Amino acid sequence: MTAGPTATSLAITPEQHELTEAFGRFAAHHAPVSETRANLAALADGQLPVWWPDLVENGFHVVHVPERLGGQGGELADMACVLQAAGAAMLPGPLLHSAVVSAVLAGDDTALFKEIIAGTPAVVALPEHCDFVGRRTGEGWTLTGSSGAMPGMLAAQRVLVPFRCHDGGDDGVLRWAAVDPAGCDVEARTGTDLTTDLGVLRLHDHSVSDAALLTDVDTDHATNVTVAFTASVVAGIMQWCVRTVTEHLRTREQFGKPIGTFQAMQHKAAMLLVNSELATAAAWDAVRALSISDDPVQHRAAVATAVVTAVAPAPGLVLEALTMLGAIGFTWEHDLHLYWRRATSLAASLGPVSRWTRELGELSTPRELKVDLDSEENTADSQFRAHVADVLDRASALPEDTGGEDAPQGHGREFVTGARRDLLAEAGLIAPHWPAPWGCDATVRRLLVVDEEFARRLGLIRPSVGIAEWILPTIISAGTEDLQRRFIPETLRGQLAWCQLFSEPGAGSDLASLSTRAVRVDGGWQITGHKIWTSSAHRADYGALLARTDPDAPKHRGIGYFIVDMRSPGIEVHQITQASGRSEFNEVFLTDVFVPDDMLLGGPTSGWQLAISTMAHERVAISGYVHIDRMGALRNLVATATTEREPILQAIGEIDAYTNALKALGVRETLRLLDGQPPGPTSSIAKVATNVMLRRAAELTLGLAGRLALEQSSEPAVVAPYLDLPAELIGGGTTEIQLNIIAQMILGLPRK
Repeated sequence: MTAGPTATSLAITPEQHELTEAFGRFAAHHAPVSETRANLAALADGQLPVWWPDLVENGFHVVHVPERLGGQGGELADMACVLQAAGAAMLPGPLLHSAVVSAVLAGDDTALFKEIIAGTPAVVALPEHCDFVGRRTGEGWTLTGSSGAMPGMLAAQRVLVPFRCHDGGDDGVLRWAAVDPAGCDVEARTGTDLTTDLGVLRLHDHSVSDAALLTDVDTDHATNVTVAFTASVVAGIMQWCVRTVTEHLRTREQFGKPIGTFQAMQHKAAMLLVNSELATAAAWDAVRALSISDDPVQHRAAVATAVVTAVAPAPGLVLEALTMLGAIGFTWEHDLHLYWRRATSLAASLGPVSRWTRELGELSTPRELKVDLDSEENTADSQFRAHVADVLDRASALPEDTGGEDAPQGHGREFVTGARRDLLAEAGLIAPHWPAPWGCDATVRRLLVVDEEFARRLGLIRPSVGIAEWILPTIISAGTEDLQRRFIPETLRGQLAWCQLFSEPGAGSDLASLSTRAVRVDGGWQITGHKIWTSSAHRADYGALLARTDPDAPKHRGIGYFIVDMRSPGIEVHQITQASGRSEFNEVFLTDVFVPDDMLLGGPTSGWQLAISTMAHERVAISGYVHIDRMGALRNLVATATTEREPILQAIGEIDAYTNALKALGVRETLRLLDGQPPGPTSSIAKVATNVMLRRAAELTLGLAGRLALEQSSEPAVVAPYLDLPAELIGGGTTEIQLNIIAQMILGLPRK
């Protein structure tokens, strides 16, 4: 997969993709960047672009407004797609600001709203950025104060002004009024964004009648929409940067080869895509939250996440793109500086990022915030839901067996064996996505139902098959029926434990360079080699093993995928004590180990493709670490802190924002699958992003926990999870290997 029209796109449905492409064509035809450059002075003076009437005629500015009110009848998410396309095209003019105004006024069919629908440019002055006060004067109010510097103010013909009442019975109450800036004191400023005007509105005893008051404006909604739509434009800027950098790295040559072959450049480009995907997911979730939820906490959490993971990082990410372009990106002639300036301006328009991290920290301290599908998206047939509920109710009535510490698959209640687990295994609810009889052939939509029904029963621990979660699907797809009957039922019941024998001392994550040999012998294969970092090998019954079956074949082709009995003669397991003191990893030596023919999956050289499938399942499972709360220690600290709460709250907000964006990335992928689209590159992107989050969460926790880190068994736990961190960072392939995959297989950068 290469970076094409859908890369980092807010659009999910085919209709949204069509809308995005249609607006992209409009922008390319009416407002190419060359034309924008030629009119920078006019734009800075607040002149409307000559194509603005054409945009209005096409209804692009009111895609999200109901048809009965003169709009196109779409959702906020549809308008977000238009704004992303506008951001990617560096479209100047009042589209962003007017779209915000129409969203804020959408429930108020007034003369002002009709003016906005007709194309009158307008802006919203948010209370946190201005200081207007109002005093009652008979049948109206006099307003005094300043808006502060506002993009789009010079072009605006209407301004939504918030003001605090300073006398009468409404003292301190926030009200809104519509102001015509013509005849008012509007000071032009030199803006950072060269494609948008910047001005300050000052009012001095400006009279407004009671009829000019806007009684239906929701102040929080005004801020939330502003953030969500701003993040959508930023998502477009990031989309443009990914495409521009990718094309440059493919074509620019140094030392006789494309610079895209240099690993450092590949990793930087891959990280740019990862951050762009997170920005897109956060922007999408902010817009979506305003449409599907009535919970103001979820609204605020979603928009705060968008600021922290999309808008605020954008200037630095565009700067990173500039450095990848080299000196050419720093020239006035290259368009990148226009995108850099706009990203910087948009980030500044929402205020200091510390305000948003602190607010998110406050919101999420008492609870972990949810990023889920809404009820409509998470609807399946009632008969299946009733079946799942019945099985789970019967399982809940069974006593939970003990013995988790001694269970074959590992420690923890999720590995406990017994009648409860047997019932769930027989019903296909331990791995419902597997085909019958092992699972219940659950579609993505039905998987969501199973998740939801388990979540409703807090006392019912969902069983796990551990490492087998990413091995058994390979047996299902490539193993014989005999192998499936032999291994799958017992594994589901928790009676068999597995390990994955892939990594080697000389190969690590580079599986194609493995040296373990499999030699054909009578009735099977004789395997000799050395594996390392094998999780749970010391208690595993069986292992999935890669070995080279044809030493003369190209390194990706001469590999076999074997199922090995870990009790076979010639296998020696040495536990590796980790820095944490635990010994979950192992070194495995194989000396002339016999594996019968029926334990070879696929053909003798099919191992590479089967391994890729296994690792994809592994990365998906490991990226699920995002659902583990990484700020538990800091939440405990902030609950008891009497001083220095601010940095702790900001740290919680920062990591929760990143975590929420990762969850939104997963929800977007789920919706794509529900729509029948093929799987995307989310697993590799999420694995890298998860590693970044884990590292940052650990750094912040250590830095703020202070002397608690002196004690390994502190309460709350600080050092113990930190010392286990490498297992999560390395498992499923290191960040560097994943960056190679993203650069070469997703962005399409050339190999060496």
